[in-house]
Amino acid sequence: MKTMFTLDEITAALAKVRSGKDFPEYIREIRKIGVIAFETRVKDNQTIYYGSDHYELFSPPLHEDLHIAAESNKESFLNNLKAHQSGETDYFRFCKDCARSGIEKWVVELRQLTCTYYDSDGNAIFCESIPE
Repeated sequence: MKTMFTLDEITAALAKVRSGKDFPEYIREIRKIGVIAFETRVKDNQTIYYGSDHYELFSPPLHEDLHIAAESNKESFLNNLKAHQSGETDYFRFCKDCARSGIEKWVVELRQLTCTYYDSDGNAIFCESIPE
């Protein structure tokens, strides 16, 4: 597996994602290019991609800052996540729903195939397994 990957490679894989239903395939593609984890901030959608040997790649922010609710609402978040994963919402709508539900970021661990959502205090609100 190669160590270095580029934003162009990640963008090409991301371009195939239309909804949360496409997320597992995206994960498979970026694993192949050497991504071992990534962290996405809901506020502006900036993502840090991690590779081996401490390699880090920062994406630019993708949208204007969203206001993150001070208090998290797990039930609301889980309903929004379910809707997104079933293809009912697009990515930006999902980000806005996360912000309203108090989700500050998510961290994807590609070795463990997990995605963990955190509130602004750093508390894990929900951790899910990513299908292979």
